[in-house]
Amino acid sequence: METNLNCDLGEKSIHHSGENDEQLMQLINTANVACGFHAGDEDTMLKSIELSKKYKVNIGAHPGFADKKNFGRKKIYLEKNEVKKLIIDQILILSNMAEKNGVKLTHVKPHGALNNMACKNYELSLTIAETIKEFSKDLIYLILPLTEMEKAAEKINIKYACEIFADRNYDDNGLLISRNMENALVTDSSIATKNVLRMLQDRSIYCYSGKKIPCKIDSICVHGDGINSVEIVTQLKNYLENEGFIFKPLNLLKKY
Repeated sequence: METNLNCDLGEKSIHHSGENDEQLMQLINTANVACGFHAGDEDTMLKSIELSKKYKVNIGAHPGFADKKNFGRKKIYLEKNEVKKLIIDQILILSNMAEKNGVKLTHVKPHGALNNMACKNYELSLTIAETIKEFSKDLIYLILPLTEMEKAAEKINIKYACEIFADRNYDDNGLLISRNMENALVTDSSIATKNVLRMLQDRSIYCYSGKKIPCKIDSICVHGDGINSVEIVTQLKNYLENEGFIFKPLNLLKKY
């Protein structure tokens, strides 16, 4: 069975050192690169692009709110035209840098609060999806399954991939538990691996309560700024490979 392993990288900031980026890049298939708005800058973007070439990892834009103080994890309410500009500006920044270095973006994954808001807000999800498709019909919209993001992607017939999270727990609606809650994060690599294997085998999200919700799963995400991100990715990948899973870059999955 094929799958994909993605990670949010290039997020050096006052909140995160980014010191594990190269280690993680050696283990994953797909990197979601911060575009300088919620974290990162031109240097971190260029380094991410260079590492992606070195380790044959495909990269995509990871646009978030322009709020480095809060690492893009605070809700900001914008008008439709403001959302479009927010997304397109960040895709352009990374795309232009990548193409100058012989790399082409494969996907777009909204970051933090923008992503969480899109999960519940159809119009926001639709605006993001439309903006991505207008930029390039070849870009993949990386989303959470069973959310308004998936509905929007299907509505406009954009390429999309559904991800699950190895280092987060889910509520009974299949959404990520807020980081403000005590049980939001999974930091134990063994528990993360067990959770992911069960979700992949059953093609379902398992909520923290034990509730099972069937869904599409194309990719597994580990947050690059997580406390044990390298340990989780290493154990997860080794274990799944031993179980017969084949890891592929996002754009090389059979569905595309």
